Amino acid sequence: MSRCGFVAVVGAPNAGKSTLVNALVGQKVAIVTPKAQTTRTRLMGIAIAGEAQILLLDTPGIFEPRRRLDRAMVAAAWGSAQDADLIALVVDAGAGITRGVGALTDRLAERPEPKLLILNKVDLVAKEKLLVLATQFEERAKFERIFMISASTGDGVADLKAALAARVPEGPWHFPEDEVSDASDRLTAAEITREQLYHQLHAELPYASAIETEKYEERKDGSVAIHQQILVARDSQKAIVLGKSGARIRAIGEAARKEIATALGRKVHLFLHVKVNPKWEEDRGLYREIGLDWVE
Repeated sequence: MSRCGFVAVVGAPNAGKSTLVNALVGQKVAIVTPKAQTTRTRLMGIAIAGEAQILLLDTPGIFEPRRRLDRAMVAAAWGSAQDADLIALVVDAGAGITRGVGALTDRLAERPEPKLLILNKVDLVAKEKLLVLATQFEERAKFERIFMISASTGDGVADLKAALAARVPEGPWHFPEDEVSDASDRLTAAEITREQLYHQLHAELPYASAIETEKYEERKDGSVAIHQQILVARDSQKAIVLGKSGARIRAIGEAARKEIATALGRKVHLFLHVKVNPKWEEDRGLYREIGLDWVE
């Protein structure tokens, strides 16, 4: 009997949710950077284990929102949990039960969906501390099972995947066997560029930046031309993205173009521009493009 179900992967920022989703799928479907709050919208990674198709909802980190974008991201995370057959709470075991993680756990305890606890990054934590941490979580919420893994090394991921496959409900698969994500090519390209922006500028560029796709054009030769705008809030940030004589934006564009071409399996022509818009977070169209609801 085939199985198929939705698993909402939730947690605080930087818990390793996207790294885990990529590991379970078996290839990269979600961007990963050291920067907190990298994931901005719900993205589905599709994992297969035997007769089971596991639909992993990679969600933005849940934290105390301060801005409209923050509120939209947190709303997307909780919305995914409501649609799921199972909730998987991913926790950075080294950080333990922070104030944010404690509040998140307490709120999950009130929800009716079945829940799993996934202590991640266990390769960096002493075993004795892990056992104490697991007990503390069990005192705050009811979890069906607790897993101790390292998404980056793969330790424990196979056992977790097998458990998810056994836990999702019986039913037909929702997607063809060769699909690994529900993200459109347009969104995939924008996310890859944003990832390169974070990797190459990391500490220099503030969180307030976004990628807007101006044009996505299929060409007769099978290639695709993609025009993207890098939105920043201030002129000083534009100068950082451009770099001396435009060197930085060229490096970002070249790295992004190569990865987009690999992801899409075709030749890509990528054109990047930087635009200063102090109010880009108030653009309803941009929220729709990246898959977020407008939250007042």
